[in-house]
Amino acid sequence: MTPRTWRPEGPGPVAIALDTLVADVHFRTDASPRAVGHKALAVNLSDLAAMGARPRRALVHAAHPEPSAAWEEAFAAGIEGLAERFGVVVERGRLRMGPLVVAVEVTGTFPDDRPPLRRSGARPGDAVYVTGTLGDAAGALEGAAALAGRLDLPEPRVAAGLALRGIATSAIDVSDGLCADLEHVLRASGVGASLETARLPLSDALVAARGPVRATELALAGGDDYELVFTVAPEREPLLAAAPLDVPITRIGVVASPPGLRCLDPDGRPLPVPPGYEHFAAGNPRPAEETPRSP
Repeated sequence: MTPRTWRPEGPGPVAIALDTLVADVHFRTDASPRAVGHKALAVNLSDLAAMGARPRRALVHAAHPEPSAAWEEAFAAGIEGLAERFGVVVERGRLRMGPLVVAVEVTGTFPDDRPPLRRSGARPGDAVYVTGTLGDAAGALEGAAALAGRLDLPEPRVAAGLALRGIATSAIDVSDGLCADLEHVLRASGVGASLETARLPLSDALVAARGPVRATELALAGGDDYELVFTVAPEREPLLAAAPLDVPITRIGVVASPPGLRCLDPDGRPLPVPPGYEHFAAGNPRPAEETPRSP
C-alpha cells in the first residue's frame, strides 16, 4: 500500500491513542485476518470516540509467525474497510515475522471549539449512561456464536463521542469491563457512583445464551464491548434527546460524593463489585491500561 500523508487542520488540540493487540490476549488466534485488522483499528478509534475526537490518521505495524501475501491482503482489507467508513488515512508498515501482534497509533482532531471529553469531569448528581448493550463480547467468549461479531468486529462509537462533547461531563470506553472502566472515571473525578444492575442494557441474544443472571454478571465485568460510558449533569440531560448519537443509550446510575463504586441489585441491596476483565488470559493480572493522550 502506498503511504499517504495527513496534516492536522488548524491550531486546535490533537488527540492520540496507541495500543498493541496480542494474539490470544486481545483477539483469538483463529480469528480471520480481516477481523484482526478491523479490531486492531476499531479499539483505537474507540479511544478517540471516548475523547470526542474525529479520527484522521492511523499508523499500523504488524508481525506474524508465518507472514504471507494472502494474510496481509485480508488483514489490510479489514483495516481499510473500517478506515474508509470514518475517513481515516492509513499508513501501514511492512508485515514482519514474529509473534502475532498488531500495534496501531491513531490521531484525531476536534471539529469545533467544544472541549474534549475527559475522565475527570464527573460531579455528584450527574447521571451515568452507557451506549448500546453490554456483556456481548464476553458472552461470545463463553460460546455464544450469535455474538461472535461483537467480539471480533467491535463498532467504535465515533458519532456518539462527537455528539457528546458539550453534553457529557466525562466519558470512557468499555474495554476492561463496565465497573473497571467506570472506576477510572470516578478516581479521576474524585467521586463515587451507584449503578442499578436492573437497568443494564442486555441484548436478547446474550440473555438467551447465558440467562439473565450470568448476562448481568458479564455486563458488569466483561470487556471488549467498546461502548461508551459517560456522565451527564441533570440540566444537560434534555440535550441528549436531540443529540445525533446513532446508537441507543441507557441511564444506569448516578454519581455521588462518597468515593467508590456501588452496584445495587433490583431491590437496592449492594452487590460485590467485580474485578476488571482479563481479556483472554484468565487468572493473569489485567494488562496495564493504554492511556489515550490529548496534547
